[in-house]
Amino acid sequence: MKKLIVALCLFSVSSAFAQEVKKMEVQNPPMDISASIPKDKIELYNQSFSKFISALKNADKQTVGTLISEKVKSLVDENMIQRLSGGISFERKTEVYQSGYQKLPDNQTYPSVQYKYTDDKNDPPRDLITVIFENDGKILGVKPDYSK
Repeated sequence: MKKLIVALCLFSVSSAFAQEVKKMEVQNPPMDISASIPKDKIELYNQSFSKFISALKNADKQTVGTLISEKVKSLVDENMIQRLSGGISFERKTEVYQSGYQKLPDNQTYPSVQYKYTDDKNDPPRDLITVIFENDGKILGVKPDYSK
């Protein structure tokens, strides 16, 4: 009987101090392509993206700093810029593949443009660069996606 009580006590104590483990999965928010971005805005975003790519290619940190949003400036460091430079092919030309709006974790919706390389004839393209902008053309995020 004592063994049974001791076993129950140990079980209840261990379960009382047990921690609940939850699995968290990070997902990319889907882009809403049903809402269209006006052509003049897409051209503004294209100009901003072109300048950004040119600044990355030339390793011009000052120009990169002027093209990104104030919201992410404190998060962007030199290491991140170097990794991003390694993920984008500067020799290949890009063109707009899709545009739409994307809701971010801050519950705000921002314009998003996906670029594909002009020499990529696959449908859907194998390599994409997704760029999220603020309405004024400042860049909030750049994510190159390459096929494996």
